[in-house]
This record gives sequence, structure tokens and C-alpha cells, in this order.
Amino acid sequence: MRHQRKRHQLSRDPAHRKALLANLSKEVIEHERIKTTEAKAKAVKPELEKLITLAKRGDLHARRQALSALGQDTFIVHQLFEVVAPRYQSRPGGYTRILKLGPRASDSTEMVLLELV
Repeated sequence: MRHQRKRHQLSRDPAHRKALLANLSKEVIEHERIKTTEAKAKAVKPELEKLITLAKRGDLHARRQALSALGQDTFIVHQLFEVVAPRYQSRPGGYTRILKLGPRASDSTEMVLLELV
């Protein structure tokens, strides 16, 4: 059954949505905080949490899964496994935080700061 499977579509087709989430995840891993819309931040947060949990495992299979999810970007995967994951080794989850910034001036979309804790 497909109960409650319609979440975070972001008005995009599946390929565009997958690319958007991968790009946002890469940016958060690289810069450790990004300014984005609330809807996009809420959509990318679970994906990012899964990637960090995967990186905490640290084996070859986890690295290949991360490469697959992040689009074969070896620099980002290296940074995820060698810099970000060791920081959260003793933390059981909740690696990201969403801070509200207020509405954007042009279209009043709620803007947030998505950062690693």
C-alpha cells in the first residue's frame, strides 16, 4: 500500500527532484550551511541525515552508495567520510538544524538556514 508516500514533490518531475536534492546535499556537505527555502530544506534534511549515517559506517559499500546518491562526486564523498562523519561518531542522529530567517523580499517565500550541528 502506498499510504502517505506523497511527500516533498517540490513541483518537479522525479529526475529534477533527485538532482535538486543531490545538489543541495553536496552544498551542505561542502559549505556546512546553506540558505534555501523552507520546503527545500525540509525535503533535503532526511536525505542528508541518511548520508551522514551511511558515512559513519565508513566501509567501501557505504562509500559506493554515497557516490551513487551524490552523483559520482569523489571530493564531496571524501569530505563526507573523512571530515563530516567523524564529528558525529558518538551522536545517534539529528545532524542538521533548520533556522528560520523570515520571508524573501521578492516573493515572500519563507527562507531558512540549513546547517550541520
